Parts: sequence; structure tokens; C-alpha cells
Amino acid sequence: MEPYNSGGGVSSSASSSSSSSATSITKPQEMDGYLAEAGYKVRSSDLRHVAQRLERLESVMVNSHDDLAQFASDAVIYNPSDMASWVDSLLSASDFNAPDLDFADAIMTDPTAALPADTWSDIPPPISTAAPPMQNHQQITSFTAMEEDSGIRLVQLLVTCAESVQRGDLALAGSIIETMHALLTRVNTACGIGKVAGYFIDALSRRVFTPRSVTSDGGSAHENELLYHYFYEVCPYLKFAHFTANQAIHEAFHGHDCVHVIDFNLMHGLQWPALIQALALRPGGPPLLRLTGIGPPSPDGRDSLREIGLGLAELARSVNVRFAFRGVAASRLEDVKPWMLQVSPKEAVAVNSIMQLHRLLGSDSTRIEMTLGWIRNLNPKIVTVVEQEADHNKPGFLERFTEALYYYSNMFDSLEACGAMQPDKTLAEMYIQREICNVVRCEGVARVERHEPLAKWRTRLEQAGFRPLHLGSNAYKQASMLLTLFSAEGCRVEEKEGCLTIGWHSRPLIAASAWQVMPLPEATATATNPLGIVNHSANLV
Repeated sequence: MEPYNSGGGVSSSASSSSSSSATSITKPQEMDGYLAEAGYKVRSSDLRHVAQRLERLESVMVNSHDDLAQFASDAVIYNPSDMASWVDSLLSASDFNAPDLDFADAIMTDPTAALPADTWSDIPPPISTAAPPMQNHQQITSFTAMEEDSGIRLVQLLVTCAESVQRGDLALAGSIIETMHALLTRVNTACGIGKVAGYFIDALSRRVFTPRSVTSDGGSAHENELLYHYFYEVCPYLKFAHFTANQAIHEAFHGHDCVHVIDFNLMHGLQWPALIQALALRPGGPPLLRLTGIGPPSPDGRDSLREIGLGLAELARSVNVRFAFRGVAASRLEDVKPWMLQVSPKEAVAVNSIMQLHRLLGSDSTRIEMTLGWIRNLNPKIVTVVEQEADHNKPGFLERFTEALYYYSNMFDSLEACGAMQPDKTLAEMYIQREICNVVRCEGVARVERHEPLAKWRTRLEQAGFRPLHLGSNAYKQASMLLTLFSAEGCRVEEKEGCLTIGWHSRPLIAASAWQVMPLPEATATATNPLGIVNHSANLV
């Protein structure tokens, strides 16, 4: 149910003064004249009905949020200049935007048509029962406090439900879920904790009430690419990832005439037009650019990777950049083998991973070990890694759940502040919702959203034979400029030990880092390996 937005009602102060002046009128004709002069298209005989509606609204606001939906369904709303707009002005003046206030089914009428001529009455006007402004303020404050209390209660129940799931008490978890569904009707589910709680309750419901799936059940590849695109457009996080990685790759390619980018997740090729244009402006002329894009097979048999490559080739041709594209169709990153990439020893290679390596984590550590091993054997000039700055790979469900609840609450707060328009914002939120569902609902190989913080990636990559490459001041300046252009106040870029993070206020949400291969003796010295990374002296190709 969408939030109710009042439409041009008069202010509450004007309404209050009109109500007080009405009490001194004794003749209905004079009463109607004063009301007309004040802009109210309502007859004196109808004031009793309006007063009854006000009383009911006040009672509902203070005592029972559930009755509000019933009030909305049988309400008769006149045009914005009539007396009933006084109710609307109360709601809009107090930011009373609870989603239960949906008047979509209300009857919209013109007061002159609704009140025929024979409804004029000589009955003396009633004393106004509208509460004085201070009382209305107290009542609205009371309702706001009730909504805040319900939000706090929702968070407590979410954690309690997660505890029950961890213990295996699914019956209790199911009961708590039903309680939370009822409590959701008392909060605004269009934003804030109400929206976040709704997504987590849905994920818990799927875990408790539906059979466990052996697959991630994350939707089709086409759907994921579409949602990825909207997430890219709505908020700054993917733009930050792309621009920061591109800046590092561009600097690493300095002085090389033949360069090769291997993109672990092509996704419409959104990242690469900016790099192509930057290379076109390089002093001394652009290099030959090869791009290998990895992506899922098309379900309809089309070669979608090739279509993306043709579009990028056209762009490269328009700016005089020599360009070659190769698509590698693979449903999973671990299915990619180095021979598929056709890397030449004459090329300067960049490996680009935007939120992909975490999908290789899990109880079977050989997947991430093997992948990092063959990446190192490619001897790339640079490896760019962007990951969610979160810890959603903990073995305990409760700990993982509470971390995710805090992380995604900040993510949704930042999306609200970015001010995106519907329906783009809704589709971007669906992208995040699928992450939440996978983190909360899935286990085993089906749980692919295994985000880990930068500190853990630093340890893992160093033990795999890589050393950090400082992103530099240009990347920081570019990321800061990006925030100025594409995000709201509250998003922050920070530099930490040569890496960059972007987050919401003090909470980092996305981390970008760059890496280069250690010389073999240095890599061997770090081989003492609690993470079980492979011995890089072995031939993994």
C-alpha cells in the first residue's frame, strides 16, 4: 500500500481559526457565507459529519493503527478546497506518511454535486469538536512514538527469530514471523526500518516455510543483469567501483602498447566505455585494447556477450582505439579455465573482479585457491578487486543475520537519500533484496553471497602471492568527485592503507583495492597459510 500524500489542503492553522469562528454564527445562511469566504465548500448542515470524522481520526491515530485502513476504505474525500482537507492538512503537516493511509478506494466527489439544493437546513450549527492544535500535536506525537516503538520491537523480534532458526526451533520462528507480519502494519514500510524489516521477514519466511533449495534461486541471468543496471543507475556504489578500478587499470597500462582486460562479470559492459575513452586520450596514442568478458550463457540462445562486444567495438572505432573482444560464457566463475582467456605473453594484463570473488568462498576452499592461483600465473600487471565491506560469511547464522541487518539498513538509508525516482528505485532495491534473501535463506553451495571485509581479503590475497598496490591520489579525487555528482550528503569516501571505501556516514559499504603479483621468492616466504592457499610453484594451468 502506497503512502498517502495530501493534495493541497489548507494549513491546520487556518482550519483551526475557521472552526473557532464558526461557533459564534447562529444562522446557517451566515455560517455558509463565512465558510465560503474562507474557501470551504461545505454546507453548515454537513459540519456534524465532518466533526464526527475528525473525532474518529483522532481516536484511530492514538488508539488503533489497524482501524486506520477501515477508516480509509469508507471515507468520502471531497476536492482540496472543502472542509475535509483539514484532515489532510493535519497529516501532511506532521509527515504522517504511514503506508496504511492509502485512500485509493475513496470516493472523489465535487461538493456541489454531492450536496443537492434541498440539503440546506435551518438546524443551528454544532459546536466544533475539532481538537485544538496542541492536542492534535500531542496525538500525532503519540502516534509517531507508537511507530518508533513498533520499529524497535520489530528489530528485537527479528533477532529473536534468527536465534530460534539457529537453534532449529522452526515452530517458534514461524510464530514470531506471524507476529512480525502483524507488527509491520504499524510502521511505514515505504522507507526506514519498516522497509528493511519487510525484506528480512520475507527472507526468514522463505527459510522457515519453504523447502531448502540446492541452488541459489537468485532469478535468471537476464533478470540479474537488468537489476544490476538499475542498481548502477540509482546509487553511487557501482559507479565508484567501476571508476576506481578503471583509474587503477589506466595507470597500470602506462607505457604499454598492447593491453588485455579480463572482466569477471561483463554485465552489459557498463564499466568499459569510460576506460576506452581514457585510453583514446593517452599521450602518444592509444594502445591495442583486448577485452575478455565473462558472463552467463543467454537462455534464449543468443550470443549476448558478442552483442555487447560489438557495441563496445563501435565505440572504440569512433574514438580511434584498436579493439578486440572475446566473450567467455560461464554460469560460474570456477568454471572458467585460463586457456579460455587466450592471454599472450606480450600483453599487459589486468584482471577485474567487481563483487565476484566472494562467490567462490565456502566450506570448499579449493575454489578460491585455484582461481587465485591461475590468476597469479597469468602474471597480470594489476588485479582490481571490489567487494562489499561486510562479513556475511560467518558460520553462525545469528551472527551473520545481525551483521546483514545492520549492513543493509545502512544501504537502504543511503538509497533513500539518493532521491531516485520510481520505478528505478524499486528495481534497484530488488537487486539488494535478492542479496538479503540469499544471505538469510540459503546454506551450503546455494549461499553465494559470502561477503567478507577488506581485512580478510588482504590476508587471503597476500597469502596467495599478491601484494597491495596503492590506488593513489587520482583515484581518491575521482571517487570524491563522483560522490559530488551522483550521491546525496552522507556518502563518504575514505582511504585506508592504499585502498578506498565508500559508505554511508561512518559505515563503509563497498571496498576497492588493487593488487600485483609478488616476485616468487617473496611469495614463497608468505606460504605459511592458514587459509590453505595453493603452492604457487606448482603449474595450475
